[in-house]
Amino acid sequence: MGEIVQAAKITHVPSIWMSHTMPQHKGIRQNAIDGFAKLREEALAAGVDTFLIFDTHWIVNQGFHLNSKPRHQGRFISHELPHMLADMEYGYDGAPDLADLVVKEIQETGLKAMAHNQPDLGVEYGTLLPMHFINEGPIANVLPMAANQFSSIEENRIAGEAIARAIAKSDRKVAIYASGSLSHAFAPNEISSDYLNKVNGEFNRQMDLRVLDLWAEGRWEEFLDMLPAYAANCAGECGMVDTALLFGALGWEDYKGSCEIHTPYFGSSGTGQVNASFSLA
Repeated sequence: MGEIVQAAKITHVPSIWMSHTMPQHKGIRQNAIDGFAKLREEALAAGVDTFLIFDTHWIVNQGFHLNSKPRHQGRFISHELPHMLADMEYGYDGAPDLADLVVKEIQETGLKAMAHNQPDLGVEYGTLLPMHFINEGPIANVLPMAANQFSSIEENRIAGEAIARAIAKSDRKVAIYASGSLSHAFAPNEISSDYLNKVNGEFNRQMDLRVLDLWAEGRWEEFLDMLPAYAANCAGECGMVDTALLFGALGWEDYKGSCEIHTPYFGSSGTGQVNASFSLA
């Protein structure tokens, strides 16, 4: 019987790659890289054999989609920010068996879901950037899942619950990661370079900090009640559907765990970011 053995909300901002590879930006995101190292330690201790990533950079318009290729391999450059993230080589085994189970469970809820084993289907940096650090080696298989930009928080709650059932029917020890920001309001183009280390707007910053307080205090019902409005009013990345999938898989309002912050809150290109794990005991 399979199980979820790790759960986390993670950052994937390209400035992490700049910090890692560009001398002029060396160290600006060391806190994020250190947070990835802590997540890697957790994954190793938990015996993770599969990372299931809810990737808000693989954006789809209809249904729920998983990349079920048996092997993900290539060299990545971001089409969105090619000056920040390029020349990232990757190679991970996939998890087609788990993808098929997830699709079946989601379909049984009445939602549309598909798995794709297409040679030309690549992987986005919402998966690749954190995996570069957390899954060095690699230590586990990788299953990317897309974010539907037109889906509701409620649909993603239902899909998340289905994902948990699928994992339970598998033989895998799975880490589920919501790869996306907190607030996600990019700075206007003419001043974007001034916002490399900032959050765009005090309202968004204060909302993000309030959410982290709720997580620290274990006030999950209140957080989940505000999630749709939080996503709408703070320009949530792909509607914060990654977070809804994560908490759906954790049990939604029945979740009683705790949160540990591995990377303190920081701003990047106007967006609010964090690395945080959620206990499963």
